[in-house]
Amino acid sequence: MVGRTTAASASRHTPARWLLSHPDALPERDRLQFKAVLANCRQLTALAEHVRSFTRMVTELEGERLPEWIESARAATDLPSLSRFAQHLERDLDAVIAGLTLPWNSGVVEGHVNRIKMLKRQMFGRAGFELLRKRALLT
Repeated sequence: MVGRTTAASASRHTPARWLLSHPDALPERDRLQFKAVLANCRQLTALAEHVRSFTRMVTELEGERLPEWIESARAATDLPSLSRFAQHLERDLDAVIAGLTLPWNSGVVEGHVNRIKMLKRQMFGRAGFELLRKRALLT
């Protein structure tokens, strides 16, 4: 069956969904099950703490805490993926800190880019650049 998820495949991804959801957004049943899963897996508990800490930094614009978080994540040798993620953040640390600290974002620009790409996809193979240009400027 293409496109359908079985109960086994859905349950395999459930802890990841719980981990990436805000704790207040989880129903009580899911919250209790996640707590039981965390009690049985030390690595998942550590990962959950790192994810929650990073989420707090993002939502509360606390970018100045990033170097401390990176050190903590890199010290988690039993979580190699998290360590690699922290290493990648260090590549452009100043930009990441600015993104996690400053209230500005590029959402409006990204919206325009998305709109133009959609127009380009719709017109692929139908018309030349001049018609694409007119359509992009008029919509």
